[in-house]
Amino acid sequence: MNVTRANGIQLHYAVEGPEDAPVIVFSNSLGTDFRVWDRLVDRFDGRYRMLRYDKRGHGLSEATPAPYAMDDHVGDLIGLLDHLKLDRVVVCGLSVGGLIAQGLAARQPERMRAMILMDTAAKIGTAEMWNERIAVIGKGGIEALADPIMERWLSAKFRAEKPEEALAWRNMLTRTPVDGYVGTSAAIRDTDLTENTARIAMPVLGIAGSEDGATPPDLVRGTIDLIEGGRFELIEGAGHLPCVEDPDRVAGLIVAFLGENGIG
Repeated sequence: MNVTRANGIQLHYAVEGPEDAPVIVFSNSLGTDFRVWDRLVDRFDGRYRMLRYDKRGHGLSEATPAPYAMDDHVGDLIGLLDHLKLDRVVVCGLSVGGLIAQGLAARQPERMRAMILMDTAAKIGTAEMWNERIAVIGKGGIEALADPIMERWLSAKFRAEKPEEALAWRNMLTRTPVDGYVGTSAAIRDTDLTENTARIAMPVLGIAGSEDGATPPDLVRGTIDLIEGGRFELIEGAGHLPCVEDPDRVAGLIVAFLGENGIG
């Protein structure tokens, strides 16, 4: 187990792959820990150096009191990169992880070679939506919203064909610390990176699941359209977690994208 104190909090992380390979940093979604990337990283066959970490309030990382700001999450990642002496990385962000990636691009673009934005946007949801979610969880815990969240995370086909695995993802969600979930929800609520993202000048790949009910494909595509040269790809049949539902397709897209840009 790897843990360190970065930006004033304890973060749990894992590093795999050859030390001299290009580095990909994976930042996960709201309500998941870094196991959400397991199937994807298993498909890279030593091609990359891969850093996965549990963001603040998730997995085995420290859950500080809510609310959080997006700058907290971005600062945590910067602190972790500093600790590991990593620069010129590719950041692959899922959902709020994609907001963290965009936030890093706004603060320290020189540390990044490229970005993969998966089922995310420059702005996700409305303040009213997030306030309602925070209020419901405050009364009934994450369990109160677990079923509708799972319907957005995983396609109906996946849930029907793999009910035991779907239950495991539900367990991951409901076992997220409430401070972590609510704190990060507040960070998402208060974040609009539209202007900054429109100024991004690096290779960017956007990926969306066609069945995603949390960040629908048109929302993801709209963010990628802000970025000069941004490329958008749709994963047919997947929900909010295409790295879980179709890791072969996602891995193939990432390898091709990075190769076309001289990375790996």
